[in-house]
Amino acid sequence: MPSKPKATKDPGKTSTGDNNKKGKPGSKNKKEDAAEGSSNGKALKPATAINARHILCEKHSKKEEALTKLREGGKFDDVAREFSEDKAGQGGSLGWKTRGALDAAFEKAAYDLEPSTTANPKLVEVKTGHGYHIIMVEGRR
Repeated sequence: MPSKPKATKDPGKTSTGDNNKKGKPGSKNKKEDAAEGSSNGKALKPATAINARHILCEKHSKKEEALTKLREGGKFDDVAREFSEDKAGQGGSLGWKTRGALDAAFEKAAYDLEPSTTANPKLVEVKTGHGYHIIMVEGRR
């Protein structure tokens, strides 16, 4: 039986394949990292509606400022009131949204996110035609 040839890697070449799946170090896909890291090994049950909050910023730099505040322990609703540029004035609350009611990129990111609290939010970032969003989900049904 012939043996299979061994695959060798040329150190002088750069791989163009997707080596950063599943949130490996060096991944640049924050949305994928957040979704992967949020499940803690448990798959989320399918949902037909989510109770979401978001912070919308037109500029990337403002979104980064808001993220810094959140990482320093700021409550999501307080940071949303300070930084969000939309009309969701109640701490970024969008309320219950069914599938199909949100921008497609926003919806995909939000439905992949595990529910959390405003005091200890699990976040995902996404860019849409409206701007840069920081999203958290409070409930699923």
